[in-house]
Amino acid sequence: MSPPTTKLFFTTQCLLPFILLASPAVAQTWTSCNPLNTTDCPTNPALSTNHTYDFTTSSADTTWNTTAGQLTYSQTSGANFNIVRRGDAPTIQSEFYIFGGEVEVWMRAATGTGVVSSIVLQSDDLDEVDWEIIGGNATHVQSNYFGKGNTTSYDRAIWHPVPNAPQDDFHNYTTRWTKDEIEWYIDGASVRILKYAEANGGKNFPQTPMNVRLGVWAGGDEDNPKDTVEWAGGETDYDKGPFTISIKSTRVKDYSEGKEYVYGDMTGSWESIEIVPGNSTARKILNAPPPLTASQRWNKLSPGAKIGVGSAVGVTCVALIALGAFYCVRQRRAGRKERAIADQAFQHERRELSAYQMQMAKGGFAVSSRAF
Repeated sequence: MSPPTTKLFFTTQCLLPFILLASPAVAQTWTSCNPLNTTDCPTNPALSTNHTYDFTTSSADTTWNTTAGQLTYSQTSGANFNIVRRGDAPTIQSEFYIFGGEVEVWMRAATGTGVVSSIVLQSDDLDEVDWEIIGGNATHVQSNYFGKGNTTSYDRAIWHPVPNAPQDDFHNYTTRWTKDEIEWYIDGASVRILKYAEANGGKNFPQTPMNVRLGVWAGGDEDNPKDTVEWAGGETDYDKGPFTISIKSTRVKDYSEGKEYVYGDMTGSWESIEIVPGNSTARKILNAPPPLTASQRWNKLSPGAKIGVGSAVGVTCVALIALGAFYCVRQRRAGRKERAIADQAFQHERRELSAYQMQMAKGGFAVSSRAF
């Protein structure tokens, strides 16, 4: 018997900061298993909490996967995604999904013609919500969305002005997502709202559980389609690299609570998504208490255990003291023996020297006159 499920989406009143991953001007058109085509796709593990990842103090090694490259970290800039050579496209992808919520990313975008810094939310059935910043555009950033991988038109993107160049300064890119609307924010100011009905009557409205992806890629690579290269601002000159995006922190809030999300049918509608009750794996990892310090572990011991530990420590100390004393005595004995031998040799040399001096005084040694 399958676990009980709850059909629910998310509330409509919270501010949503979003994390998403790099994608071209066109939608991501590939998924490992599309629930619109089969009922055998894996379930989507839920986040089911609100968490801030501070990349200035820790790496993306829990609840994230790193793909297509490596990251470096610093206390000032956080996680750094570097394009060093052609083919690099460093990206992190969350192991969890959110079903409505907020994603907030503090990012400094990469420079470089054709280089694209991306924040992407994407579902298994190719719903998608994007932020994309072009390396050669110092005045505007782009918001975009796709529904079910529909690429019949590319009129959904909107360019938004930013007060300072996104390649020079860190900016806060936030998205709030509910079943009724999606709202994009830059540095706390709302710049765009998409209503459900405005997305082709809801057919193209992103509404299924999505994971979060952050990364940088070369839209201007010479092997990309001509339209993509033009959208990215032109061909990328890798000799002018490295090209780096820096992300100080990312906050993700899941508006739904449960262990995982399941597609109840192949319609891809938010009503079809079932929330399996329980504590999610990501929530367990993120809410796990930090390791106890030595003093905290000691304080948790019972009086009897403390006595036992103290006795063991005492015995060990006595043994170490005894071993040290034995070593010292042994060394002193060896030293006295060596000193006695040295004294004997010295006395022998003194006697020989005295005898020689007395012989010389008596003229006991002849001196040869033959030259050598």
